[in-house]
Order: sequence, then structure tokens, then C-alpha cells
Amino acid sequence: MAAPGAFKVGDKAVYPAHGVGEVTDIQTRNMGGQERSFYIIKIIENGMKIMVPVETAAAAGLRSVITRKEAKEVMEILKSKDVAVKTQPWNRRYREYMEMLKSGSPFEVAKVLRDLFRLKADKDLSFGERRLLDTARSLLITELALALKISEESVEKSLTSIFGA
Repeated sequence: MAAPGAFKVGDKAVYPAHGVGEVTDIQTRNMGGQERSFYIIKIIENGMKIMVPVETAAAAGLRSVITRKEAKEVMEILKSKDVAVKTQPWNRRYREYMEMLKSGSPFEVAKVLRDLFRLKADKDLSFGERRLLDTARSLLITELALALKISEESVEKSLTSIFGA
């Protein structure tokens, strides 16, 4: 993990619930009479730009892309037969999955993806659950592709072989 202030322009970084982005600039702005530095990060998936204060970047969950070894651990979580959230009814389950996605942990996001893919095989997902599935999928695919140095299409193929989806 990169230490706070350790990101440079051109580095890839992961921001919780937004996914992988590229540090496009580091700007200093005057906020309330104080000079503060911000990472300007462009999210790869949708082009959205976010500003993250350098001094609180780590607390906000900004982190480096996972290593190849960690990516392999994520793939093992996806293949696992465990179920992370057994809560009923669906709205409680939804809240738990949202918290897991917001954590920014690729391991938690992988559990959400795995659980929802399995649930989808048994029943139609609600609109909210489908949205969670899509979010988890997009958060993981880009990061796994970067970590494993393969294309996003290859990651999609791996998911298809794991889940048959």
C-alpha cells in the first residue's frame, strides 16, 4: 500500500465505491486560509474526476492497486462456496452488501460479487441487488485486470467460467 502523499501523477489508485482511477494532477488550493494539497483522480470506468485531500487520503480509503498475489486471493474468494451475508430480508442483506462495497476492500467486494452471482442463479435479483452486482463487478474487473496484467475481457471470461454467467 502506498503511504499518504506517496501517489504521483500517473499512478493508479483505488478509491472506495468508485474503483480504479489515475492520479492526473496534484493541486494546492487555499481552503479557509490554509493551503491544502489534493489528488485529482480520474476514475477509469466512467471518467469522473474526484478531488481527495492528500493529508486524509489514507483515512478516506485511497490505496494502491492490489498485488498479483492479492488478486489471486480475490479469485479464490470468488471460487469459494462460502456465503458472506445470510441475512433476511433482502433490504437488510442489501445494507450489509452496501457496507462491504463501501469498505473499499477488494476481498469484501469479491464476496458481494460471489454471493449475488450465486443468488442470481437461484432467483431473479431485485433492482437494487442487480445494481449491487453490477457495481461489485465493475469495481473488481478493472483492478483485477491491472493487478494480473491481463485484459478486462480476460477477467470477464474468468468470471464466466467461475459463475457460468
